[in-house]
Amino acid sequence: MKSDMTKKTDLSARIAKSISDSILAGDLLADDRLPSEAELAEDFDVSRSTVREALKRLAAQSLIRTERGAFGGAFVRQLSYDDARRQNITMSTLLLTMNEVRFDVACEARFALERACLPLSAARCGPKDLARLRKEIGRQASPDLSDEAFCASDVAFHRAIVDSAGNPILSYQLSGAVEAMQPLMNMITYTARSRARIVALHTDLADALERRDAAAADAILTVLQTYTLQLGEGLLAHRAQMRAERSAT
Repeated sequence: MKSDMTKKTDLSARIAKSISDSILAGDLLADDRLPSEAELAEDFDVSRSTVREALKRLAAQSLIRTERGAFGGAFVRQLSYDDARRQNITMSTLLLTMNEVRFDVACEARFALERACLPLSAARCGPKDLARLRKEIGRQASPDLSDEAFCASDVAFHRAIVDSAGNPILSYQLSGAVEAMQPLMNMITYTARSRARIVALHTDLADALERRDAAAADAILTVLQTYTLQLGEGLLAHRAQMRAERSAT
């Protein structure tokens, strides 16, 4: 038999889903006020504490906000692309860390997604975008830059390419690829890759975007993908061999 706490959790999850479904269907719009806790408790035939738990779930998903005072309550939240991007990064990171995703699969997806935005990036990349790219290339060329900082700059560089497409939906969709999959690949390959080669490829990419040459940018990204894949597969094979040798002794 389920405990009372389990029953309460199940009920709050069902209530939260019912409200989120109404938001997604457009029955509840941004800034609409939800019924009061008492009204929701009556509508769903549950206790107010169960309703509060459901509202906490919705707030954790950034679907509602709460305000205090005489005119307060729970309101449908206007979800920004930045909020959605952060959630996408979190979920993508969890997906990669909690599941066994092969390196080649992650590498294929990550570069395919970035490649999709290159035509727009080449057409729309402006002075501020190019300045962001050149800034990160300058950081990466510094011999005193730590491995951690180099990896962070690598992510920032590719984030700048995606953002230069000038499409917030693309930036949202690719956030998981760049800011979740890219760190995963960096973590595996950073000890073996040549910083000088990465800097050279990044420089070529920035130059191609500045020339508005999408085909050249695509070709350079393909070289970077092949290099990353070769490094990752080589290192993973070496690690597997080392484990096998240790097991044999």
